Amino acid sequence: MGCFGFLKAMMFAFNGIIFVAGVAILGVGIWVKVDSSSILGIVDQIEDAPSEINQILNVGYLLIAVGAVLLIIGFLGCCGAIKESRCMLLMFFVIVLVVFIAEVAGAVIVLVFKPLADDMLNSLGVEVVKNIKKEYGDSPDVTQLWNSTMDTLRCCGFNNYTDFIGSPYWNGNGNNFPPQCCSADIDLVCNPDLAESALNTTVALGCFPRLIQLIDENSVVVAAVALGIAALEVCAMIVSLTLYCKIGSKSNTG
Repeated sequence: MGCFGFLKAMMFAFNGIIFVAGVAILGVGIWVKVDSSSILGIVDQIEDAPSEINQILNVGYLLIAVGAVLLIIGFLGCCGAIKESRCMLLMFFVIVLVVFIAEVAGAVIVLVFKPLADDMLNSLGVEVVKNIKKEYGDSPDVTQLWNSTMDTLRCCGFNNYTDFIGSPYWNGNGNNFPPQCCSADIDLVCNPDLAESALNTTVALGCFPRLIQLIDENSVVVAAVALGIAALEVCAMIVSLTLYCKIGSKSNTG
């Protein structure tokens, strides 16, 4: 097998995987939208499931969009390589290039506007804490949403456990904190004499700091995955462009 044949085989195999992944994701997205009644039935059978979980149906649109894009990319790459179609290879190159540019632009925007994003998150935090003090323990939806979040992330409040002081739950339960803040590994928070000393420890970490901590702890993995995807996209563009040029030279020679 010569270099040209090897490039064709690699192009076909790589995009074949993308095509199959696109079909699977598109199928799941369509199923979520078409069979929404069955999914809602399953959700309704889950005890103490937050009402917000019904928003999972909206994920169907995202899955359909992602699946369709992957399907188109995989189809153009496979057929372009097998049929030696310069038009398909060029379209494949352009689509992958647009996706790559969009990813780079998104990364640049995140870096450039990070201070602005921090300010927005801090402002959002103030409103979230106000909502906790007003609704937690009074609104079933807000209470269940926060309980689920705290159980999942093993955290307490938005900033820390003091967010619950003055809330309907606090006032209606003898000035006690939610049970999520009083589990075995963070019961310092529930001892008034030791609560202040627990404020800045990991056992009393709020959900927002906890989320930031998780992102920081996994930043290397996230960066590696992002760089890996970018490298694959660059390789795919190089291979498609190489095939495009070789097919053109073969046509001119023939």
